[in-house]
Amino acid sequence: MNFPTRWQSAILDALRVTGRESIASLAGSLNVSDETIRRHVKDLVDQGAVHRVHGGVILAGALAEPPFSRRIKERVEAKRAIAKAVADRVSDGMTLLMDSGSTTTYVAHALLQKTGLTIVTNSIEIARTMVGRGDCAVHLAGGALRADIGAAVGHEAIELIREFRGDLAILSIGGIHAKDGFMDFDIDEARVARTMIDRANRVIVAADAWKYTAKARVRVCSFEPVSMFVCDAAPPASLRQKFDAAGTEIVIAPAERVAERDRAPLSTPSS
Repeated sequence: MNFPTRWQSAILDALRVTGRESIASLAGSLNVSDETIRRHVKDLVDQGAVHRVHGGVILAGALAEPPFSRRIKERVEAKRAIAKAVADRVSDGMTLLMDSGSTTTYVAHALLQKTGLTIVTNSIEIARTMVGRGDCAVHLAGGALRADIGAAVGHEAIELIREFRGDLAILSIGGIHAKDGFMDFDIDEARVARTMIDRANRVIVAADAWKYTAKARVRVCSFEPVSMFVCDAAPPASLRQKFDAAGTEIVIAPAERVAERDRAPLSTPSS
């Protein structure tokens, strides 16, 4: 797994603020040559983190995914149904690796009746939800805190995750592509997810049906590493063939099974 260079991190930080930069403006602000910027931008483009556009470069994540504080309020019934189905597959005493995402945050709330869990997460909301509940041990992966995703990312977060072997990795996802597999909008989040996949015995991806058509740009993994896919609606035929070929179990959790009292979004400090 490649970590961003010093200049790549600086480029990504600049784009998170402005959304779009020219090669010349990046070179000027970072006090390096245009050629240095072009070289590092090329690597970021190859990784799917940024896109070249006329006159400059834009952040891939800025194209589609809204911030966490908005996502936690969207498609609530579907996410609660998915969360319940995932929680039903979790046994007391398990070690869970959980990435940041609105759906995995709903999963954390569905896990509150479990006991003796060990939770390893980079999500501030998941850690806040689980700490001190049901005799759970919570390990919050440190690193650079990102307000837009409500989580920590970077080298420090990944190193903490690598210290554990999880029974399950429970992951959110940005989108699913029949050719490229599971995708995300953000390269930092994708790196965290890949580390959790590497350190878990089994992998569950929890995603609502919107992800079938979402145009996420950063590849997380192929279909093969994912043991179970939990969604509120069946996948289209092109994706179903890929799941079947990979041996991935598909669990459908229709939103209409959710009780009336559970149709309100979660109340979180970031929302």
